[in-house]
Amino acid sequence: MSVLSGKKIVLGISGGIAAYKTATLVRLFIKAGAHVQVIMTPASKDFITPLTLSTLSKNPVYSTFYNEDDENAQWNNHVELGLWADFMLIAPATANTLSKMANGNCDNLLIATYLSAKCPVYFAPAMDLDMYKHPSTMTSLKALQEFGNIMIPAESGELASGLSGEGRMAEPESILAFLKKDIESKLPLRGKKILITAGPTYEAIDPVRFIGNHSSGKMGFDIANCAANLGAEVTLISGPTHLKPANSSINLVRVVSAQDMFDACHQYYETCNVAICAAAVADYKPKQVAEQKIKKSEVEFSIELEKTKDILASLGKIKKNQYLIGFALETENEIENAKLKIQKKNLDLIVLNSLRDEGAGFGKSTNKVTFISNDFAIEPQALKSKEEVANDIVNKIISYYEKDI
Repeated sequence: MSVLSGKKIVLGISGGIAAYKTATLVRLFIKAGAHVQVIMTPASKDFITPLTLSTLSKNPVYSTFYNEDDENAQWNNHVELGLWADFMLIAPATANTLSKMANGNCDNLLIATYLSAKCPVYFAPAMDLDMYKHPSTMTSLKALQEFGNIMIPAESGELASGLSGEGRMAEPESILAFLKKDIESKLPLRGKKILITAGPTYEAIDPVRFIGNHSSGKMGFDIANCAANLGAEVTLISGPTHLKPANSSINLVRVVSAQDMFDACHQYYETCNVAICAAAVADYKPKQVAEQKIKKSEVEFSIELEKTKDILASLGKIKKNQYLIGFALETENEIENAKLKIQKKNLDLIVLNSLRDEGAGFGKSTNKVTFISNDFAIEPQALKSKEEVANDIVNKIISYYEKDI
């Protein structure tokens, strides 16, 4: 999955010949899974049509504050556009537009949106050689970068004037690569390896029947997707579930039994930085597994069970520098039982669920948890979607590593 997938991009286009390249740029963004909103200066429409960009972006293109031909037209709200974006890119950024950006000369919708933007702003200069080297342009470039804007450097090559030199707008493929590299470098979990378990385990009784539970695996999958989106290298070990990771970079390892999950966890644990055990692993399994389907004959039937290996405790026992997070699903004495689990299993954090809380537990889209750290600090949380809980858990990891910076 591209780091641009799901990102909301405002693409500002100013009036230079390089505007023709923005058709390819929009296509690349859409192909990467981004949502694109194009804003054009009036002059840029001399170089590429709004219809082309609207068709490619699948969104209307804005160039004025309102439609002058429609007396009932609504205002194109530059504040909303600026707040909507995850980042803004101005390409091509002509000498005129750069000067307006640097000096706050707000005479069109693009500049108004730029001045309202709260997101990172990238700009790709494009102009002829002498214009690019002019002191006024250099002053604009310096000022914009001092404001915190990020310049995508112009390239050298043949220019529209027939001259050859610096000032050519970076090619769309180069712009895409620059953005991806810059965004990835700032992701808070970049370089971290995270091991996550999810879902139930199935313990075979015979070739047909098994002992299992109602875990859907959604909590673990949501944590995995959130961590991967923030740059982590994620290995997700999942018991039987119909779910698939939304982020294609996740290494999904499918298992069936508690023993399978135990083996897989120990295969990846040594090299990981963080382990999150969100799976609902069976505590017991049949001592003997019948080779053939057991026929229904007796009025009463009993199965002898034996304990499965405690995955979380085994990881806590061999823990070195890993940040180890466990889950606890309790029905009584919740806090006391969770604290005991932290001590017995050498955990850094436990995520406590109570079946007594409405909206929590298996098979639901929401969860209500309490965070308890290894110093027994207790943080009850409100009822939230599992995606929001996943984000809270990942933020705990980020905070842990920020303490070491």
